[in-house]
Amino acid sequence: MRSKLMLSVILGLASAAYAKDPKAYQTGTLLQMDSVQCGMTEKDAKSLTGEMLGTDSGNKKTQDILCQEYVLQAERVIYRIRPRDEKHPVLLPIGDRAQFRLQKDKMLLRAEDVDSKEREYVVVSMTPRTDSSTADATPVRLNHLQ
Repeated sequence: MRSKLMLSVILGLASAAYAKDPKAYQTGTLLQMDSVQCGMTEKDAKSLTGEMLGTDSGNKKTQDILCQEYVLQAERVIYRIRPRDEKHPVLLPIGDRAQFRLQKDKMLLRAEDVDSKEREYVVVSMTPRTDSSTADATPVRLNHLQ
């Protein structure tokens, strides 16, 4: 009898600890998308036959790699984010609402109008919003002379 009670308590605590609620999504608006430089590729103009014959020049061709960087405006913070998958990024609709949640070192975002699939993004910067509604929220203290 005592062992059954102990077993049921242990199973109850284990199931309660395992069944954590997922973090709630925050809502934001995608304001803009910029193409920013995030690296360079180099390609040698040399070939094996050109080196043996001495006809190749020592020039290297370089090309900038551009990445998408989005501005996401949440309730209190403005985020600048980049997709983690740089090879196959999905274009997000600008001006639409998106749901996101922060998990460790990444942002999981899903655009409502695309396909509602969660995608990983890297947070490049965070800036607090300075709207008139949030800037005037500081309480005013009156002294005894007023």
